[in-house]
This record gives sequence, structure tokens and C-alpha cells, in this order.
Amino acid sequence: MRRIETIHAVGHVLCHDLTRIVPGEYKGAQFRKGHVVTEEDIPMLLSMGKEHLFVWEMDDDHLHENEAAMRLGALCQNEFMQAGDIREGKIELTATQDGLFTVDTERLMQINSLDEIMIATRHTNTAVKAGDKLCGTRVIPLVIAKSQIEKAEAIGAGKPLLTLTPFKPLKAGIITTGCEVFHGRIEDKFTPVVRDKLAAFGVETVAHITTDDAAEHIREAITAMRARGVDLILCTGGMSVDPDDCTPAAIRDSGARIVTYGAPVLPGAMLLIGYYEDGTPVLGLPGCVMYAKATVFDLILPRIVAGVEITKRDIVKLGCGGLCLNCKVCTYPNCGFGTES
Repeated sequence: MRRIETIHAVGHVLCHDLTRIVPGEYKGAQFRKGHVVTEEDIPMLLSMGKEHLFVWEMDDDHLHENEAAMRLGALCQNEFMQAGDIREGKIELTATQDGLFTVDTERLMQINSLDEIMIATRHTNTAVKAGDKLCGTRVIPLVIAKSQIEKAEAIGAGKPLLTLTPFKPLKAGIITTGCEVFHGRIEDKFTPVVRDKLAAFGVETVAHITTDDAAEHIREAITAMRARGVDLILCTGGMSVDPDDCTPAAIRDSGARIVTYGAPVLPGAMLLIGYYEDGTPVLGLPGCVMYAKATVFDLILPRIVAGVEITKRDIVKLGCGGLCLNCKVCTYPNCGFGTES
């Protein structure tokens, strides 16, 4: 740092807070450490008795924390995010639309491994609403070597570190299986739960078919749903390994490409995910979806509604964090269930 005349300080960065005192009215920091002096600041500084200031000696090889934060924010941001005001060298990104938030966790680790740089995000593969905070970033010192930011930008390689994919206005068809429901012996309590979970993401249930447990009847119901042109097919019931549970076989025989039958998640181990040639997803939902507050269905539904195709690897990764602790008071999604490392 160096001592400089206040009248020549425009564009320089303050090294420490400057306190202003108005007897009986005010005492506090009028200018904070890191503030870049402007022409408009000069009269106030002189009125505070500051004929000289201690400022950082800036050069072409270093960046002020505010400029560094803007560059870090830019390498994180995609088109459905907006940056807030910079405060004390920190900048935050928020969502401009409801959607699925994802993080390139490998590149995030690489950037956070660089000295004097940090980016903190919310968990990847989570549903967010417009206005939700997504990340915060800053550099640790007041001034940072430009080369450090350039290293981070090289890791970014022109591709946003974070992605927000807006939810799509899907139309769904639900197929309820089970002789006990089909013959009216018990009330169908599964469909209302699924319909409500879909509606929470703007998905409209446009068709519902109830069938018995015969594989050929379930397959016929799936064919009928596909003929309706729905964007998503969900089958409830008959997903266990009991001999008379034929839903998985019916989905497979309907022509779906099965991504997985089974997931390392509790509750929800008996989940089935498949896709048809036209990209339409079909899900076989285990019985826990009907009564458990949070299940594997809640973890994958945001991805489905965002139109992101789910892979076997995506499901395998759910194992770390895939155990629901069945808390007396459920706070999902504000908990560790389903969070990926």
C-alpha cells in the first residue's frame, strides 16, 4: 500500500475502513476497506479530514476483489440466472425461473482447489424456484493475482459451471394396477398422491386408467396412454418381486428401454425407469410413494420435468445420501436425503 493525496485517489482502493463522526447523530464506517474511490467521494473524504489516504498499489497483474468476483460469477452463470449487487467482494446468483439446478461438481472442485478463490453452491440436481439463491462466490484477499482468475476461467472453458434447466409443461398419464383397486375392494389412495406431486411441478394429469394385475392388461393400458400422446407415463402398484406383481414385465414388454429396475434409495428401492424410442419416460413407482413423505420419486421427478434424461449412473450416484432417516418432523427437501457428494 502507499500514501496518496486524497484529491488524486480516484480509482484507487482503500486499505482500511474510514470512520465518519457526526456528534450526537452518527458514528460509523463511511467507506469500507476495499472501496474504490470515486470523484463524488472526494468532498466527503476531505470533510472527514482525510487529506491523505492509504491505498492499494494496483497494477496490470492484479484485480480488485469486486472485479474478480464478477469474473467468477460470469463463469458460473447460465441464461436463467441473474447476478446480484457486489457486496464486500462477494456476488450471488439467483434463479430467474423455476427449474432443475445442476452443478458440474468436478470442475467446481478444481476451481475451489485454487488458492484464494471460493465458490459455494446449493446441492446439485435440486428443484429451485425463481428468486432462489443458487451460489455465492468471492476471492479471499482484497486484491488477487489476475493469473489466479485466469486459471479458474481456463477450467470453466467457456461452459457455465452451473446450469438451470426450466421445467416443461408436461402432460401425464397414470396407470393404477391391482385387482383390489380394480374390483373396488379398496379405495385408490395412490393416484391422488402422485397427481399432487406432479401438480407441484406444473405437470397436468390428463388420463387415468385402472387395471388388474394381469401383465397383458397393464401392457394394453400403457399402449392406450401412448396413443393419448402423454409426455410421461406412471404405473403404480405391482412393483415388488412377488410372483403376481407383473408391472415391471408389462413395462418391459410394452417396448420400453429399461434404464433401471431398482435404486439404491430407501424408501424407493423398487423404482423402475424406462424410455420409449420417442423419448417418453415411463416410471414404475413403488408402494412407498403412496405413504412416505419423501422417496426416490421426489428425487428424480425434478429431472423428469426438466426433460433431463436419467441414466443408470445418475441412479447409482443416489446411493450416497439415499437413506431417509424418517425424522419425526420431515423437513425435506431441506435435509440430507438425496443430496449427492
